[in-house]
Amino acid sequence: MTTTGLVVVGLGYVGLPLARQACRAGVPTTGLDIDEPLVSSLNAGRSPVHGVTGDDLARMLATGFRATSDDAVLATAETVVICVPTGLTPQGKPDLRAVRSAARAVAGRLRPGTLVVLESTSFPGTTEEVVRPILESGSGLTAGEDFHLVYSPERIDPGNARYGIANTPKVIGGLTPLCAKHGVAFYGGLVDTVVVARGTREAEMSKLLENTYRFVNIALVNEMAVFCDRMNIDVWDVLDCAATKPFGFAPFRPGPGIGGHCIPVDPLYLTSKAQREGFSFSLVSAAREINEGMPEYVARRADAILADGLNGAEVLLLGVTYKPDVPDVRESPAIAVAEAFAERGAKLRYHDPYIDRFEVDSVALDRAEDLPAALAAADLTVLLQDHECYESALLAREARCLLDTRGRVAGHHVRLL
Repeated sequence: MTTTGLVVVGLGYVGLPLARQACRAGVPTTGLDIDEPLVSSLNAGRSPVHGVTGDDLARMLATGFRATSDDAVLATAETVVICVPTGLTPQGKPDLRAVRSAARAVAGRLRPGTLVVLESTSFPGTTEEVVRPILESGSGLTAGEDFHLVYSPERIDPGNARYGIANTPKVIGGLTPLCAKHGVAFYGGLVDTVVVARGTREAEMSKLLENTYRFVNIALVNEMAVFCDRMNIDVWDVLDCAATKPFGFAPFRPGPGIGGHCIPVDPLYLTSKAQREGFSFSLVSAAREINEGMPEYVARRADAILADGLNGAEVLLLGVTYKPDVPDVRESPAIAVAEAFAERGAKLRYHDPYIDRFEVDSVALDRAEDLPAALAAADLTVLLQDHECYESALLAREARCLLDTRGRVAGHHVRLL
């Protein structure tokens, strides 16, 4: 049987960059995904993942990379890395359906000696309590003896031009010390630095700590912004001054809320597991309340800025993605902001060079194409995301009234968060 060095399960914003890095390192790589249109697109040389270009994909295909939806390819793998999404149920609980499904597919094709890695973010214990039993029961093999099981949290930062897979340290936690050694041997050929955790739970927890740290500190500066507004204090100046301290302070910036697949979601994996263990992360719960309240706060600020309030006002939303210069609206705070504005009777338009369609309550908003004209026509413009293309001078000059939630623009008609 011909072997495949690596099979990456899940070819989204985590799996496809990993496959690219493996191809660059000379590892024979195949991608597995249940999304047939995605598979066809990748094999045709079209990449839907921001940060992986068509040229990148062409080079991958030239090395022998291919995408498939047939899990038979797993039977040829020396290493399998699971990179499927982990989200939330409608009830706000961890949703591991994709992880379980991927593990079942791997189990049915698992051979002795294979290295299986989970990169999907989840609560501590997922590798041992969820993935391991599925792999063992479905294959008849024993983890740590017949095959090697590792957890290595993904650290992809979409849009980050400075840090990618190769130069971001890779944390690895093995089910056993031997499992960890196999994980080090694999990732050591892909990245500059490998960090070995004590076990899978420590590696899983490290990822939740990283993102919960950001979640809590964003909440702190968000609440600080609300308080400073009440006290007539310029929060942006406060933050700039505090950031000059060379020790003991890490700068974070307030905004209209939090978005993306990680920061709003990962802390809930932590609190969900904590609740099952009889523990309460009260700080995380308080941070969630603050962050989720920011879109409503932005709407209240906007309502107060306009003499006649938002009802009937023409409002232009600038930047609806969750992150600057990234074409992704997953969990974007712009959605909740737009809903709050619509509830107050505002007439909404949006401008974003990265998003062709933006919906609020299943209704597509009108997309402004001519930015200067749209700024001049709107009763209120709200800067939600500070894309590089938004020139401060243009916004200050052309907007009749601007609410800046990112602290970028100064001017007579500008109001800050």
